[in-house]
Amino acid sequence: MLSAFTNCLKIPELRQKIFLMLSLLFIARIGANIPLPGLDMKPLQDYFAEQTASGGGSLVGLYNMFTGGAFLRGAIFALGIMPYISASIIFQLMGAVFPALARLQQEGEAGRQKLSQYTRYATVIIAAVQGVLLILGLQNPGTLFPGFSTDGYGDIIIEDKFWFLLSSTVFLTAGVVLLMWIGEQITKLGIGNGISILITIGIIADLPGAAQATYDLFFGPVGVKKLVFGHGLLMAGLLIVVTAGLVAVIQAMRKIPVQYAKRVVGRKVYGGQSSFMPLKVNYAGVMPVIFASALLSFPQQIISQIGAALELQWMVDASMYLAHGSASYYIVFGLMILFFSYFWVSVMFRPIQIADDLKKYGGYVPGVRPGQPTAKFLDFVMTRLTLAGAIFLTVITVFPDVLLYLYEIPMRVAIFFGGTGMLITVGVALDTMKQIETHLLQRHYDGFLKKGRIRGRNQARGSEAALGGATELKNVGQLYFAVLAIFAVGLAAYFIQIYTN
Repeated sequence: MLSAFTNCLKIPELRQKIFLMLSLLFIARIGANIPLPGLDMKPLQDYFAEQTASGGGSLVGLYNMFTGGAFLRGAIFALGIMPYISASIIFQLMGAVFPALARLQQEGEAGRQKLSQYTRYATVIIAAVQGVLLILGLQNPGTLFPGFSTDGYGDIIIEDKFWFLLSSTVFLTAGVVLLMWIGEQITKLGIGNGISILITIGIIADLPGAAQATYDLFFGPVGVKKLVFGHGLLMAGLLIVVTAGLVAVIQAMRKIPVQYAKRVVGRKVYGGQSSFMPLKVNYAGVMPVIFASALLSFPQQIISQIGAALELQWMVDASMYLAHGSASYYIVFGLMILFFSYFWVSVMFRPIQIADDLKKYGGYVPGVRPGQPTAKFLDFVMTRLTLAGAIFLTVITVFPDVLLYLYEIPMRVAIFFGGTGMLITVGVALDTMKQIETHLLQRHYDGFLKKGRIRGRNQARGSEAALGGATELKNVGQLYFAVLAIFAVGLAAYFIQIYTN
C-alpha cells in the first residue's frame, strides 16, 4: 500500500493531477469557512446543538453534512454543490422526455458541451432561487426551524434585511458557481469525479467532530448516560461490517458468459475464445442517493414557508409528511432511490446496442439467441440486479436513523456507520482508487490491488521506469512542504476554534 502511494508521486502526470486536485479542494474548504457579512450564526448553532442533543435536527445535520459544515457557519458556500446536482437531475429527466435534448446527448462531444452549458445556466437560476429562500428563512427562522425563537436564541441577521438579501444572494450564487467550476476542473484535470469528491471532502471534514462526539459517548460528564466498553467493541465491529458490506456490494457484479465464434480472414483464424460481460449489482453507484437527497433537501421547508405566508394551514400540515424522521419521508426517499436507480440504468445501459455489437463481432451468450433475445435477456438480468442494488441503497441509507432513534447515538456519529455519507465516501474512494490504479498499470507499476496480478514481459521495463521515477521524486520536496504547511495551518485553525469556543 505504501509503495503504491510512493509510485503515485513517481509518475509526473499523475503527480500533477493529485496536487492539482488537492489545491482545488483546499480552495473549496477555505470558501466553506468564510462567513457572509452581516450574519451571526451563533444562535442557529446553539439551536442545532440543542436539537442534536434531544435527537432532532437530523435534516439540518444532513444538509450541513453535504455542504461540509458551510451551512452552519453561514459561509459563502452554504448552498454547497446541490444546485448543480439539481440542475443535472432536471436535464437528465428532460432528456428522456424531449427528443431535442436526447439528440444532444448522442451528438458526441459538441452535444455534451452544449448540454453542460444549459446545465450551468440552470444552476445559476436554481442557486439564486435557493439563496433567496434561504435568506428569507433566516430572516424568519421560526418558519424554517420549528421551535426557533429570536427571543430565546437571538437574531441571525444583524444588518439591514433588504440589502443583506441582495448581497447574500449574489455571494451564495457566486459560491455555487465557483464550486461548480472547481468540480469540473477536478473531473477534467484531476483524479475522479469532481462533484462527488467535493461532497466526500465535506463529509470527511466532520470526522474530527464525530470523533469528539464518540469520545463524549464513553467519557462524558458525570451524570450523563454513557456507553461501556462492550458498546465500543460492538460499534467498531459494526463499522467494519458496514464498510466491508459497502465495498462488497459496490464491487459486486454478475458475469454473463460470452462465446465468440471462429472467423477465417485470409489465412488467419480469429475468435473462438470465451469471455464474460460484467454487470454490476449497483450499476448506478451513489448517484441515486445523491439525486434523492438533493431533491428532498428543501421541499418540506419551501412548502411550509408558502403555507405560512399564504395562511394555508393544510400546506403547513402537508409539509410535515416530508419532515426527516417521519415514515412518509422514508417511503418517498426509498421510492426516489428506486426510481433514480432504474432511470440511471435506462440512460446508461443500452441492451439493444450491446446485443447488436455482440452480433456484429460474432459473440453470443450461450443458450440465448443473438439479436433481440439477447437484448431481452440482458434487460431482464439488469432489472433484477438493479432492484437488489436499490434495496441495498435504501437499507444502508436509513441505517443511521435506526441508530439515532433506537440507541440515541448522535447524528454526526451515526452517519459514519452507514447512510448517505458513508455510501458516498466509500463509493467515491473506490472510484478514485480505480482511476489511480489505471494510471499505475499503464506505467507498469504495482497498484493498490496486487492480488491476482499477472506479470508479463513489461516487468523489466516497469522496473526501469521506477528507477527513472526515483530521480524525479527528488524534485517533489517543495510540493511536500506546501501540502504539509496547508495541513498544519488547517489543524492549528481547527484546534484554535475548539478552544476559543
